[in-house]
Amino acid sequence: MKSVITENREKYLERREFYKSFGYDIEAERRFILEKSLLVHENILEVGTGKGYFAVELAKKGYKLTSIDISVEDQKIAVLNAEYHKLEKQIEFRIENAERLSFPNESFNTVFSVNSVHHMDNAFLIIDEMLRVISLKGKIIISDFSKEGMELIDKIHASEGKKHEVGKTSLADISGYLSNKSFKIEKYRSEFQEVLVARNNKT
Repeated sequence: MKSVITENREKYLERREFYKSFGYDIEAERRFILEKSLLVHENILEVGTGKGYFAVELAKKGYKLTSIDISVEDQKIAVLNAEYHKLEKQIEFRIENAERLSFPNESFNTVFSVNSVHHMDNAFLIIDEMLRVISLKGKIIISDFSKEGMELIDKIHASEGKKHEVGKTSLADISGYLSNKSFKIEKYRSEFQEVLVARNNKT
């Protein structure tokens, strides 16, 4: 009899191959984001766990981190993914509302948010919380699908009879917002992914 962890892993592998059939390599895109993040400093916060794939990628690199999400169901899957790789001790999963984080000011040196912006109803409230908890010399890495990536994800969802819900805030909007907050922005992109690396320009 298969364990829940094994069954969850098999579902992920099926999903990975399904995405590849559309020309999208989800693991290569995660590696791209990490590569463009350059040197990552602990303490690390991830805003938007999802199913934990990026948190696991960070843990594979030896990092310890805190990952928050408002979805209990998604975090249950994230825990299974971490357990499969025996990395659950490196990731603290917490249920939190990203618009009102429980952490003190300047708690983290690195904040990640990957493929979450397009799901956010109140993106700038969440960005303000990231700004509050980041240390003065820390950096914020925000990544989301490029225009081509979004079109492809829409196509994948449509093939399953689903609609991919997308919010109103773009990475370009967030880049401008952070620039106005005196953050220096570096931008990178692959075919399907865009990455912003933001550092406080006052330090």
